[in-house]
Amino acid sequence: MAMTSTARNALLVVLAVSHLGATAGVAATACEATSGAKLLPLVELFTSEGCDSCPPADRWLASGFPVATSTPQASVLAFHVDYWDRLGWKDRFATPQFTARQYAALRSSGETFVYTPQVLVQGKDARNWGGGAVTEKVAASRVRPARADIKVALDGAAGGVLNARLDVRVPETPLQKRTEVWLAYTDSRLVSEVKAGENRGVRLTHDHVVRTLAGPFALDAQGHLDRIIAIARPAEAGSGATLVAVVQDAKNGDVLQTLSLPVCGE
Repeated sequence: MAMTSTARNALLVVLAVSHLGATAGVAATACEATSGAKLLPLVELFTSEGCDSCPPADRWLASGFPVATSTPQASVLAFHVDYWDRLGWKDRFATPQFTARQYAALRSSGETFVYTPQVLVQGKDARNWGGGAVTEKVAASRVRPARADIKVALDGAAGGVLNARLDVRVPETPLQKRTEVWLAYTDSRLVSEVKAGENRGVRLTHDHVVRTLAGPFALDAQGHLDRIIAIARPAEAGSGATLVAVVQDAKNGDVLQTLSLPVCGE
C-alpha cells in the first residue's frame, strides 16, 4: 500500500532530546530506540467517526493503552477507515490507504468481512476486545521471542520534514523474502465535534491515531533494511506523537516485532 499525498502532508514533529520509554536501549543524547529480545505485540483498532458503535472502542483503547507510559505493553495503531464517510460525516483522519490495510488483514487471516470497530492483535481478529481477550493475547505474546530486530532513530528535522532512520534485520532466511516493514506516525488527544451522521452532536477524543503510514518496505537479500524515511509536517497536531515500526509476514499477517519510539519533545 503506497503512501498517499494526503498522508505525506500529515505530520508535525519537533526534534529535541528527552527521556524515551522504548522497549529496550535508548540513547542518552539522541532520539532513538532499539527493540528487545521479546516480542512487543501489535494492537490495531479500525474505527470511524461515522460509526456509532466506535466511540466505546476508542475509549477502551485510550484507557487500556495509555499514551504517557514509559513501559508500553504493546505498540498501538488506530486506523480510521473511510467507508463510513458516505453516510453524512467525513472523518478527517480516514484514508483509503487505511481501509486497504484492513482489507489486506482480512485476506491474510482468512476472514470473510471487515467491520468497525475491529481490533486486531498480532494481525489476528480479537472480537471480544472489551472482555479481556486483548489483554490475554497481549500478555501471551509478550513472552515470545522476537523474530526481527528493529532500530529507529530521528536523524534530524529541516524545512518541516522529520528524517527517521529505520534499521531492520530478520535472521530467519525463509521469512526474509516475504517480510514487509511499515513505519507509522501516531498522534493522540485529537478532538472532533461531530456535526452529522450516526455520532451527530457527540464530542470525540482519539488516541494512537495513525496520521501517516509509510511502506511496505522489503528487505534486501541479506534480510536487512536500512533507510531514511522523510516524514512531513501535519496540518493538525495533537500530543504524544510516536513513531511505530512494524515488521510483518506479508503472507499470513503474523507480526515478527514492533517498536514504539515517542517523538522527542512531545
